[in-house]
Amino acid sequence: MDKNLVNGFLDRVRAAGGIIREQWADEKCIAFKGRIDLVTQTDLAVEAYLLRALPELLPGSAVLAEESHTTLTPDGLSWIVDPVDGTTNYAHGLPMTAVSVALWRDGRAELGAVYAPMLDELFWAVRGGGAFLNGRPIGVSAETEMRKALIATGFPYSVCDEADEICSRLRRVLEASQGVRRFGSAAIDLAYTACGRFEGFYETSLKPWDTAAGWLLVEEAGGRVSGMDGKDYDFSGHMIVASNGHVHEALLELLRRD
Repeated sequence: MDKNLVNGFLDRVRAAGGIIREQWADEKCIAFKGRIDLVTQTDLAVEAYLLRALPELLPGSAVLAEESHTTLTPDGLSWIVDPVDGTTNYAHGLPMTAVSVALWRDGRAELGAVYAPMLDELFWAVRGGGAFLNGRPIGVSAETEMRKALIATGFPYSVCDEADEICSRLRRVLEASQGVRRFGSAAIDLAYTACGRFEGFYETSLKPWDTAAGWLLVEEAGGRVSGMDGKDYDFSGHMIVASNGHVHEALLELLRRD
């Protein structure tokens, strides 16, 4: 991929994260899209910036972004944008929040970045070119045993309607693994799986902007991403399962078990 495109992309992702840093201490203007689904003035400001900046970088490209989307299906040459992944964390002053952006072309992500500005960690990947954290190559964990694996998960906005099933899965994974973490940002969970901090991650009901960049990160770092059925992941809204590859089948078995 063209080096100037990659560098320009990363500059824009960093600038988007800079908006989060600049507004971090501001009073939060919070609106509710659902009972526990928030949007803040910062989500809107970051998205407005990227809606302008990304098409300038790649003329002819469209933007599919969380707060302004009219479809859930990326089409043609598209940037997939989550301006603030982990808005609830942001609203409560928790640093596990990130900008997530992927370039979608020909049915797959070709370029992706997850930037956690309050941690100053920029993860990025190029299709066929590897994955990186602050400029250094990263790879998935080499752990092969589920009992030694640290697994991440998240809860959907419909958690109250699915609590029994969610808790049943969580208990099985918790009992079989070294532990489970719930950070509240799928983009960060996927990035942490890519760099070996987690051995795996699963969650249901995610949208393209939650997963597109992190999906590419995990694959380019040597890991595996699938649906709960073990087949190729897509944006259908069903479960995403990402791992270092070594514990993938064991994790799938735990998630499928009745």
